[in-house]
Amino acid sequence: MDLPFTESYKIKMVEPIRKSTRKEREEWIKNAKFNLFNLRSEQVFIDLLTDSGTGAMSDRQWGAIMTGDESYAGSSSYYHLKETIKDVTGFEYFLPSHQGRAAENVLFSSLIKAGDLIPGNAHFDTTKGHIEFRHADAIDCTIKEAYDTTKEHPFKGNVDLDKLEHVLISNPKERIPMIIVTVTCNTAGGQPVSMQNLKDVYQMAKKYGITVIFDAARFAENAYFIKMREHGYRNKSIRDIVQEMFSYSDGMTMSSKKDGLVNIGGFMAFRKKEMVEKCSMHTIMYEGYITYGGMSGRDMNALAVGLQEVVEFDYLDTRIQQVKYLGDKLIEYGVPVQQPIGGHAVFVDAKRFLPHVPKDEYIAQTLAVELYLEGGVRGVEIGTLLADRDPHSRENRYPALELVRLAIPRRVYTNNHMHYVAAILKNVYDRRDQLKHGFSITHEAPILRHFTVELERVHKEASVRK
Repeated sequence: MDLPFTESYKIKMVEPIRKSTRKEREEWIKNAKFNLFNLRSEQVFIDLLTDSGTGAMSDRQWGAIMTGDESYAGSSSYYHLKETIKDVTGFEYFLPSHQGRAAENVLFSSLIKAGDLIPGNAHFDTTKGHIEFRHADAIDCTIKEAYDTTKEHPFKGNVDLDKLEHVLISNPKERIPMIIVTVTCNTAGGQPVSMQNLKDVYQMAKKYGITVIFDAARFAENAYFIKMREHGYRNKSIRDIVQEMFSYSDGMTMSSKKDGLVNIGGFMAFRKKEMVEKCSMHTIMYEGYITYGGMSGRDMNALAVGLQEVVEFDYLDTRIQQVKYLGDKLIEYGVPVQQPIGGHAVFVDAKRFLPHVPKDEYIAQTLAVELYLEGGVRGVEIGTLLADRDPHSRENRYPALELVRLAIPRRVYTNNHMHYVAAILKNVYDRRDQLKHGFSITHEAPILRHFTVELERVHKEASVRK
């Protein structure tokens, strides 16, 4: 008989988690102003808010921590990480940072000015935030298939080449400091980008003299999908696929808290020394000296080991099969999700789930709160709150998709936990017709509001008067 799927690791340490009562959760979420970010960790049973920095490190990583070199300049841990990055990505030059958005801050401070245009495939929230903070514009060039959650397409993270070329033709190249390609594309549902698309984007960029930067937080998961879905790659190793992927870019930013398999850290890496020279001043100003950049030596050591582990097929197969397990359960229960299932998370289609909730009452946030109330599961809204306001009109931006992301930490939960999450969602789905109203904002920040927003419920009577 065929053998069942099993994890490629065994557990050495456990952490207890507590089941709360609905009455407790109702009080906690109310005190949190209906913002899931404001909950304390002990108020959450299964935490799928993010896969960023929430994974479990391996025994080899914990061992590497003990040999970290904490020298301010020229740490041996820095050189160990530098050699590993070159080995895995092919990039010779790199600058560490304390996390991914810090790398974005350094890179964008060095290259982006007011009035610039930065095309790409559905920029991540902090990426767009950094761009708009500098009074530049992020231009979404994702393929249209990404915005139909019912459509099966193996590479929904792909860049639409016609859209991209229109941006490049219509604007002087001085206004386009870079093209950003996010692998995998988080905002579109953790969807991968094909190797052919990466190659086509790079060739087009070279034609117009534009730099290509990868937002490579989940580069290894992207490589896994190329291996499994793209013709000609099934017999290639993950490491070889990763090398080819990065050959179609000029540089990268990395939140190491994802595919670096660590709890903190990030970096930038480049093909040319001039890019490092442009960014070094801002690294020193914002992060620290160029050989530690906000990271401790022990964390650089752990990251070096994590980057080697993440390109092992067995690890990736275990990781992505668990995400698929949750997605398949939800599909079995009739819950609408982005299909095919992505790499790091399952994305529930809140518009199809809650068709009666008005769009100005934050559909995905309404579903995310209800999921928490039902069973103590914390996801995150990828919808109108995250889309923020248009920087020019200050009106809400209503994205094509309203999603609740269930991001699965690496090497943390079992498939029993995933089954529990699916059952909680099914319970909410079975009573979805009772959920007709959402939330209004009582307080918000001028940018990246979803992290600190405060909300109140919209009651039926108030909605009718409105």
